[in-house]
Amino acid sequence: MSATITQGFLDGPIFAIVSKVAQRCGVRAFVIGGYVRDCFLGKPSKDIDIVVEGSGIALAQKVAEYVRTTEHHACNVSVFQNFGTAMLRYHGTEIEFVGARKESYHRESRKPIVEDGTLEEDQMRRDFTINAMAFSLQAEDFGSLVDPFGGIRDLAAGIIRTPLDPEVTYSDDPLRMLRAIRFATRLSTDTQKFTIVPESLAAMRRMKDRMTILSKERIVEELNKILLTAHPSMGFRLLDETGLLDYVLPQLASLKGVETVEGRGHKDNFSHTIQVVDHVAEDEVRLIQEQKLFNYAPAEGGDGFVKVLRTEPNVWLRWAALLHDIGKPACKRYDPSDGWTFHGHNVVGARMVPKIFQSLKMPLNEKMKYVQKLVELHHRPVALVDEEVTDSAVRRLLFDAGNEIDDLMLLCNADITSKNPAKVARLKKNFELVRAKLVEVEAKDAIRNMKNPITGEYVMQVYGIPPCDKIGIIKEHVKNAILDGLIDNDFAQADRLMREFAPTLGLKEVDR
Repeated sequence: MSATITQGFLDGPIFAIVSKVAQRCGVRAFVIGGYVRDCFLGKPSKDIDIVVEGSGIALAQKVAEYVRTTEHHACNVSVFQNFGTAMLRYHGTEIEFVGARKESYHRESRKPIVEDGTLEEDQMRRDFTINAMAFSLQAEDFGSLVDPFGGIRDLAAGIIRTPLDPEVTYSDDPLRMLRAIRFATRLSTDTQKFTIVPESLAAMRRMKDRMTILSKERIVEELNKILLTAHPSMGFRLLDETGLLDYVLPQLASLKGVETVEGRGHKDNFSHTIQVVDHVAEDEVRLIQEQKLFNYAPAEGGDGFVKVLRTEPNVWLRWAALLHDIGKPACKRYDPSDGWTFHGHNVVGARMVPKIFQSLKMPLNEKMKYVQKLVELHHRPVALVDEEVTDSAVRRLLFDAGNEIDDLMLLCNADITSKNPAKVARLKKNFELVRAKLVEVEAKDAIRNMKNPITGEYVMQVYGIPPCDKIGIIKEHVKNAILDGLIDNDFAQADRLMREFAPTLGLKEVDR
């Protein structure tokens, strides 16, 4: 054990309470895991894990009883009997209690056989040395650091290392391979990069087949956490280097490589993609801090939307960035005059999104549709940069993108990458013209989430017809006229146009 450490780490009243109650119960208790690690990193944490040499559930119940008696404060305990854990909330802080345990695994499963154990045995089963450190809550050495595997040294050196042989740790629970990559990505900063030790990386490469026993839900949980880091590209490069990418997202792995014909090659689409994800992450965080990004929620009564400032990154925007070029391998062609082309990759990619979501057991609801829309439309603003930015083209983009227009523009701006700084500067300058035009057109024409002034019911009423394809043709004609700027988004103008156009379909107004 090290010297006592309490200042700023264990000065919260809950630690003294747990210490006192544990002593009364005749058990030893320790703060362990992420809270200890984050204390040394200087990161605030409201999630506290307490490991008990005894029953964690029983100690949690006694602590709650003590709080209710001494503070006259409601303190309920949630018990998770199957996991042998209990959780209570104390003044906004969640404290989870678990009994110290040792684990063993069958090779075909990641569900452990759990037995009661000592603190040291509990620390041995932890994933990484930096997550195995503990603070003692015993009165005689309150605040002492219990660190049998040198986690504090690894934390200072920026090292991700397993307490035991990595093959043992990863074979027991292969999810830890993804966690190693996630922690290396998440903990890395501009001033300190965290690295996974070489023997651990080598073990991942040898044991990548163990990924097949993991549930898709657990895999996606780790992918989401990687995507929400400041520099997700680090995580996806490590997934690629260890061979795990082939198991978690083979469609992304298919983007790797450069093909050359007649001395002409294309960019490596994998490297480009993860660079775009990094750009999206950086730009989104900046815009959130500047209070320039919004989420849109349906208004009460279902009429319109309410704008709400975005305060947290949107993981589905990160997924859209990750999958935006996923259709390129299927669309890659070489033309002697044009070089390499990927025509239609946005449409092909959009069709791939539901299958990818389904294979990973991700939601197939509006979140999937959001990603699909951004993948399909991600080339539209870029195309406008290369062409004349007409009001008509901007109206159509606004109409098709709807409330996703801001995220689409963020993605498309991030998609401008090149090794030629002058080219990037020129494209970004032109892109700002598109952005300004979007603001101008939207302010003038209110096209976003536009509703057609002409409804199907109205067409049937005017012409006395039952539901038929002519109704759709009329509505499409009116919509296109609005988007092309031929008429305003106004019922009177739309009605006049309908009455001029309908006779060409053989329709006659009914007498009223």
